[in-house]
Amino acid sequence: MQGLRNMLLQEEKYLEEILDKAKQGLAAVPDGYLRISKDKEKLRYYHCTNDRYGIYISKKNVELPIRLAQKSYDMSVVKKVQNRLRQIKKITKDYSDDEIEQLYTSLNNERQFLVKPIEPTWRQTVTKWYEEEYQGKEFQEGTTVILTEKGERVRSKSEKILADFFYQRKILYKYEKPLYLRGYGTVYPDFTFLSKKLGQEIYWEHEGMMDKQEYARTAVRKIESYQKNGIYPGERLILTFETEKSVLNSKDIEELAKKYLDY
Repeated sequence: MQGLRNMLLQEEKYLEEILDKAKQGLAAVPDGYLRISKDKEKLRYYHCTNDRYGIYISKKNVELPIRLAQKSYDMSVVKKVQNRLRQIKKITKDYSDDEIEQLYTSLNNERQFLVKPIEPTWRQTVTKWYEEEYQGKEFQEGTTVILTEKGERVRSKSEKILADFFYQRKILYKYEKPLYLRGYGTVYPDFTFLSKKLGQEIYWEHEGMMDKQEYARTAVRKIESYQKNGIYPGERLILTFETEKSVLNSKDIEELAKKYLDY
């Protein structure tokens, strides 16, 4: 299953945070445990240490039952989480999301030629996607010609920076591949990628003139339309912004690419 190992590692991180919180709650707790007795709708609390019946807790001692009850809960959480963490660590120790694919890619070229993989490899899948033809958005006559290292024409210097970054790192993309958004119409995302983790296309939109009111208004409306079509920022939509004073940052590009793209 694609992405299962990553999901398990995220769950491991979450459980470790839960474990730390529960252990903090157990840092200074009273000995023993709480026994609750109910007689004719009246609750009585007992502090058990050396025997199962315990010592009656006076109603004036409000804090002790709470601390003992919290202690038992926190101990249960610790036990459950530790068991789950052991299971996750055991699975992820020798598990790889692409282990079935590796059975094919580990073959020498001569043997690969004779074998048909059970499922296409990621390289085969993304290459087929990349080679599918599409009609991008046309350039208006007289528009400045800006070419990327790949030899592809783009609309701005910032888009060239992004395109060159992807090209240098061998990240396959499609420039201004049309996408239909219900309630908005056809848009041309600056860059479209095929996500290995999600198994579907994701989009990178660079909004370069956000200090211009009309441009910003149009950009916001488009982003809202993405969301109405189930394409959310931080999931399948990557966003970068620029103004005259705040320009595109190469460090931001690097971090976003590492987070969302397969490189």
